[in-house]
Amino acid sequence: MAQVRLNVGNRSYDLACPDGQEPRLEMLAGMLDSKAREAEQVVGSANEARQLLLAGLLLADELSDLRSGAPDPGKAALARTLDQFAARIESLAERLEHGLPNA
Repeated sequence: MAQVRLNVGNRSYDLACPDGQEPRLEMLAGMLDSKAREAEQVVGSANEARQLLLAGLLLADELSDLRSGAPDPGKAALARTLDQFAARIESLAERLEHGLPNA
């Protein structure tokens, strides 16, 4: 059994884990720490339990969106922009094929 020290919400936690799982746990703790920092901006650093609860809820919300297939607003905007570019390229290609003036 391996030991790993995880840093989350400005605190260190020693945790036992199966050998070889240390990098994965460190990566997951990094995700939780990132959300804990977001939560700290909302609730402040006065209540650590509340901060970590909010961090967990933020991660659970993201996971729920991924599982339900909810669209990422950034990806949706990118898809719309790509669709517009594709339509414009098709229009230009059609004009070139038919010898029509470019508009």
